[in-house]
Amino acid sequence: MAEQRENKPFFEDLNADNDEPEVTEIESVCFQCMDDGITRIFLTRIPFFREVILSSFHCEHCGAKNSQLQPGVAIQEKGVSFSVEIKDEQDLNRQIVQTEYATVSIPSLEFEAPPCKGVLTTVEGIINAAVTGLSMDQPARMEQIPEIASKIGDVILKLTLLKTLQEPFTIVIDDPSGNSFIENPCAPKTDPNMKIRHYTRSDEQNSALGLTMEEEEKTEAKIEKDEVVNFNTNCPECNSPCNTRMKMVEIPHFKEVIIMATNCEACGIRTNEVKSASGIEPKGCRITLKITDPTDMTRDVLKSETCSIGIPELDFDSDFGTLGGKFTTIEGLLQNVKDHLTGSNSFMQGDSSQSSRRSGLQIFCNELDKIISGEKTNVHFVLDDPAGNSYLQNVYAPDDDPELEIVHYERNYEQNEVLGLNDIKTENYEQS
Repeated sequence: MAEQRENKPFFEDLNADNDEPEVTEIESVCFQCMDDGITRIFLTRIPFFREVILSSFHCEHCGAKNSQLQPGVAIQEKGVSFSVEIKDEQDLNRQIVQTEYATVSIPSLEFEAPPCKGVLTTVEGIINAAVTGLSMDQPARMEQIPEIASKIGDVILKLTLLKTLQEPFTIVIDDPSGNSFIENPCAPKTDPNMKIRHYTRSDEQNSALGLTMEEEEKTEAKIEKDEVVNFNTNCPECNSPCNTRMKMVEIPHFKEVIIMATNCEACGIRTNEVKSASGIEPKGCRITLKITDPTDMTRDVLKSETCSIGIPELDFDSDFGTLGGKFTTIEGLLQNVKDHLTGSNSFMQGDSSQSSRRSGLQIFCNELDKIISGEKTNVHFVLDDPAGNSYLQNVYAPDDDPELEIVHYERNYEQNEVLGLNDIKTENYEQS
């Protein structure tokens, strides 16, 4: 297996060009008849999301079948909650990645499905699975406990009626592991019907995920200036083992940051990521540049992992932390946005995408190309960082830049929640 994977990505794109995906088959015990069956495992990437492990089991003796999806990446730093208002058939077809840690609820019905096995499904698929699960033991319940069976029957009826879309309803997916996902059919624009909240996990949630706080003190290595540190990691694109280099850099008129560069021999990708070498600033920062000249594309940009990107003239506003931390130019960052939307690993590409979405995406990318090439000017480029750790070069420094506006603002409760500040105890913490 190791020889087959040499210089080849662990996680392959699932598309029409990949006609021979590498599937691993292993013998495993069937829990229904206790005979041997076959489990097939495929490592792939969900479009516009991240790596997952798909597994399916089939027993030739008793006919039992089972399938499961598991995240192929580590547990994220924050939990995530998606709340989507379902209004039409397109919303019912939204693709969903639901991990084994995710809870699905429909507030209007006071319905909640506890964490189960991970699946790749749709909103309609989640409703169908709930109806199937509740209907399984109904005949026996009707005979033994008819009162409860009647109430469950009412819930089944209400769930079934949701698919008729007689009135809108809201579905919520809450995943403390941060690895669940709901498709945004409006991408690259913000979805007006979806709210995404990133939150700091509670101690109970960390315990359920198998994450515990070690009592022993950890020694943190100090990175000196001009020192390059090498360490082993996994490729952010294909998850194959690779090498990352890290160095402390001082940005003029700003602060020190840590730049990490990764080069993967398996898939050939080269990436860089930036993290602040200091803590969270007292206030958030919103940086707005009016692009008036093609030379603006060469301005240096430090986008932290907590920063969002916006172009009001294109109705574009990215989610918190999209693309991670970057140290590049405006041109490089806009090109990253385009590549992220148009790559093979995107819901907007491939056989499953809708022509209307592809058309809208193409129009957006054409406008983005005009900005990058300098053909389109007098547009605004916005960096909004609640942590205050992002930067855009002032080419007139130390004088003020007439086209650059920097606003420092007080964070709201939701932004502090994302940054984990609401749970920080600064007084009498020894007693907690």
